[in-house]
Amino acid sequence: MFMADVVQGEPVGDVTDASTFDTAQLGFMCGIEVHQQLATGKLHSRQPSMLYDVTIDTVPNDWPRYARKLRLASGEGGKVDVAARFEKRRNRSFVYIQSPNSGLIELDESPPLSHDEDALDVALTVSAMLQAKPLGALQTMRKTVVDGSNTSGFQRTTLISSDGVLKTQTGDVGIDVLCLEEDSARKLDSLSTDHGEQVIYNLDRLGVPLIEIATSPDIQSPEHAKETAQALGRTLRDTRRVRRGLGSIRQDLNVSVACGDRVEIKGCQDLAWIPRIVRLEMVRQVHMYRLANELRSEQSLPPLPQDRRLDDADVESNVMEVVESHIPLECSDVTTSFSSCDSRMVKQGLESGYIMLALPLPGFAGKIGSKVLDSEGSQLPRLGRELAGAAKLAGVRGVFHSDELPAYGIEDEHVQSVRDELNLSSSDAFVLCLAPEWQAQLALESVGLRARLAYHRLPQEVRNVVVKKGAPEDGTTTPMRPLPGGARMYPETDIPTIQITKSHWQHVIDNLPMRQDERMERLKQTELSEDQCKQLLSRELDDDFFDHHQTKSKAWATLLLEHETVVPTVLSCILSVRENDGLTREGIEQVVEHFAQSKHITRGEVEAFAQENDLVPAEIGDLESIVEGIVLERIDFVKERGMGAMGPLMGVVMGACPGVDGKQVSAVLRAIIQRHS
Repeated sequence: MFMADVVQGEPVGDVTDASTFDTAQLGFMCGIEVHQQLATGKLHSRQPSMLYDVTIDTVPNDWPRYARKLRLASGEGGKVDVAARFEKRRNRSFVYIQSPNSGLIELDESPPLSHDEDALDVALTVSAMLQAKPLGALQTMRKTVVDGSNTSGFQRTTLISSDGVLKTQTGDVGIDVLCLEEDSARKLDSLSTDHGEQVIYNLDRLGVPLIEIATSPDIQSPEHAKETAQALGRTLRDTRRVRRGLGSIRQDLNVSVACGDRVEIKGCQDLAWIPRIVRLEMVRQVHMYRLANELRSEQSLPPLPQDRRLDDADVESNVMEVVESHIPLECSDVTTSFSSCDSRMVKQGLESGYIMLALPLPGFAGKIGSKVLDSEGSQLPRLGRELAGAAKLAGVRGVFHSDELPAYGIEDEHVQSVRDELNLSSSDAFVLCLAPEWQAQLALESVGLRARLAYHRLPQEVRNVVVKKGAPEDGTTTPMRPLPGGARMYPETDIPTIQITKSHWQHVIDNLPMRQDERMERLKQTELSEDQCKQLLSRELDDDFFDHHQTKSKAWATLLLEHETVVPTVLSCILSVRENDGLTREGIEQVVEHFAQSKHITRGEVEAFAQENDLVPAEIGDLESIVEGIVLERIDFVKERGMGAMGPLMGVVMGACPGVDGKQVSAVLRAIIQRHS
């Protein structure tokens, strides 16, 4: 990301109200990464891209399971990625459940196949729609993945195109890259063990093709971020070849302000939350910048500049040395201080053989913070959440810190006992962790390293939106892992390079799909209502409406909308019989239900079913004689009420002529009443 001018002056705004911050004054920058699943086969295995509706409790017993552990591997440059190095220390193991649509390739026991042709075609089509320029040769790369969600330890990704543009009302947004890659396995559960966390994955999603689109940092505001995500989603859906539904598209946000640094935020599935998530990240970065300078001031260290581009590497190196000396990563076993603690959480932990470790944080009293809400009900940024997030990456459920104690059943006497044991002053803080010794050590080491970072510029990292019960809790985020670097990429030698010729690219350009505005204009040329047009478009049924029935009527639209799971040609055949008076209007539903599972039917089959079930309209001559008789039987009533007799007599006639078309009855009854009144 690049900023045009160095930001002048300290950031202005109150962290309790995100609306008080101005994006221009902060040097705000934002880009979006969109990951969209494609409605094709898997990218490198020719397995179907289907997801099974199973949970850890409902997985069939006959689905095989495989246990694995990942090991470190260096990238193309010979270096080990920082995120991979951290993951190794977490000591996690993985269990993979083999679904029916996963085989040896998903298990990483067979080489991958070349790209699914349909998936590649969709990626090139979207590239052309975004005016991006394709590469002449497509080279697949391996991208290190450290959370176990890929059995191989890497994700295959192919750069398809670059240098495109997305049009939005607020302004153009550049498209930096468009890639075609594999989706990861689905996490079903995680279990804590004495030796580390065990994560259980389902392999049904592994290998499903994803289009990844990364924009330039051209987004001008939090609201523009939402607009950009919506525009990208529309472009992808215009292909009519992408998956729909929850989880089929994911948005990642890259956000920074001048006094902070680039942070990637994952888990932004609900577009309505994007502006709030972006604003809260801006506020968090400002808060951490202000806290860093407060801490530096107390240690007589030079302040951080208001713009990261003004940082002096030598100054920061000197500050780092001072801070490392000031905050040694030395933990103390304070388990005996909690032998009389009545906290159920503490009791259960100690009974399980856990120990209570404590890490002193000199000078941090009152700076770790406690839970306070902003003007919109979101948690205010505080160092305590950052420390807890760092600890959780080691697999523990959380930590206790002195700014929030006494609480959770931990009393004043226990707090004072820890302070005495650690020989702390009133300006010092401490953090406690209750866990197996190896895990508590790793968690508190992570906490200490994060506390040291509080003196520096906010770190580049990947963060995750806090989600509870399927929706964002309040728009705040927690740390996931360090922002990966270039060391995680290296060539995939099992997949040959693909050449994109000029004729191939021209064929893609000549066959671009219609856009939504073009589709809507086409629908508006028919007799349909505006609501029917919108419904057909939103459900992607407009092509079926035009392609499978000659009469572009409201009845045809209604039939498609009410029975979208039935094959369109079947519905068209049924409607054709109805339009040729071979089926009553009231009988359509019964016929559709009977043929709902069919892939193909003939008019003869529909007419035969209608005959067998008395769903054929009465002959017009027979109908007239029946109506005439009913009217003559009630001639006095008809002469008295005139056309007002229509309503009462309609029910009588319909009862006498079951299955007859209501419109026919109405027309015949009207004519006969007019003749006799």
